[in-house]
Amino acid sequence: MEFDADLVACAQLVERGDPDRFAASMAAPVTARPVLFALYAFNIEVSRAPWVTEESMIAEMRLQWWRDALEEIRTRGVVRRHEVVTPLAHVLDGEGAGLLDRLVEARRWDIYRDPFEDMAHFRAYIEDTSSNLMLAIARALGGAPEVPETPLRHAGRALGIANWLRAVPALERAGRIPLVDGTPEGVRALAEEGLEALRAARAARAEVPAAQRPALLPLWQVGPVLKRAASDPRRVAEGRLELAPVQRRFGLMACALAGRW
Repeated sequence: MEFDADLVACAQLVERGDPDRFAASMAAPVTARPVLFALYAFNIEVSRAPWVTEESMIAEMRLQWWRDALEEIRTRGVVRRHEVVTPLAHVLDGEGAGLLDRLVEARRWDIYRDPFEDMAHFRAYIEDTSSNLMLAIARALGGAPEVPETPLRHAGRALGIANWLRAVPALERAGRIPLVDGTPEGVRALAEEGLEALRAARAARAEVPAAQRPALLPLWQVGPVLKRAASDPRRVAEGRLELAPVQRRFGLMACALAGRW
């Protein structure tokens, strides 16, 4: 896939909106970057949609716009011209578009101020927004007739929980209730759940074909972040889960070179 103006725009969007995934994309093989930039740009656009307006109806319309675009891709119809949608149409198959449609639908929770109903609701949200993105990326990267769901879903769950814990202070400032159980015990249990998912993903690491492994590069920080949250849950509310820049840089290098996360 040629690196045209649309893909350059996607890369710039990821660089501004998701520096961690941009760094992971730049650590990936050059041939994987068009897929990564297109799907990460999509993820940024969709995750922003509920936050750019206080009018719930407008936010719903923005998310529906993306669902309509994905339906065009899924059915192989005429796909609207857009700097993110157009590259997506080049890399997604029908099942990948379906995975992302469930991601968009899950993002409707972000529009409103209602808390999660229970842990099952929270886990479904993480599954749809994080694991589905990882699965769609792996499908788009190709390299095998089948995508190994088990390690990728576990990895997506671990990444989703880690990123969610990192976002807790910002979500609370925005008036949201991000945690089902915000007590230290509840936060520790959630972090441990993420660590268990990470261990399960690592145990099945060999099942992931080499071509699909760039989808897993964003996991380079997950273990240390979750361990920090589990050892001292106060770090979550205080926004103290981030790693030092040097630790982040060398962690990503090690992950990219050794393929271990």
